[in-house]
Order: sequence, then C-alpha cells, then structure tokens
Amino acid sequence: MKKVIHKKLVRDKIPGIIRADNAEPVTRLLSEAEYRKSLLEKLVEEAIELRDSDADIDERADVAEVLRALDRAFDYSAEQVEQARRLKADRRGGFVDKVFLEEVIFENETPRD
Repeated sequence: MKKVIHKKLVRDKIPGIIRADNAEPVTRLLSEAEYRKSLLEKLVEEAIELRDSDADIDERADVAEVLRALDRAFDYSAEQVEQARRLKADRRGGFVDKVFLEEVIFENETPRD
C-alpha cells in the first residue's frame, strides 16, 4: 500500500476521480476560516503553475476559478472587485505600458514605506 500526502484544497470532483482510479481519498470539510486560508494558498499554487506553464490557458482558467471562489468566500461581488480594480488603475495605472522597474536611487532622502 502506498500513501501520498497532499494537505491542500482540491476541486469538488477530485475525490470521485480518485475513487474512479481505484484509490481512496481521505478528506475533510474545512471551516470557513480554513477555507479562506486554503483558497489564498491555492491561488499562489495556481499562479506558480501558470507562470511555469508560460501562460497555458488551462492554468489561467485555474487561476480564474480560484479567484471566483475567493470572491464568494469573502462575499465580494464582481462589481465591487471591478470598482476596486478601476480605482487602483486610476491611481497607479495598469500594466499596459509594460514598465519594468529596475531600481530607485534616492539622494539624501529616506525611502517612504
């Protein structure tokens, strides 16, 4: 018998897929606080997979799925997220111009936090 430890949030149908492969998943349901934390960890996991795949569309879809779940878990509407995005873009810009910051040189000043 072989055991593989995962300790991570998985998509809803994964336990059934594992059973169909003649293996037995050991799962538990998360509390709301655990769920939110696990979603944030899953977002990092999926973002790394997206980066490492050179922006494969399936990996991008995984990131989108996690973001939707985060919106539900934190009770954010699509409109709220879009409004916050728009406000931040108005204040700080977007990523259209492809600006890559190499360094900042301060002369006789202390950088602000």
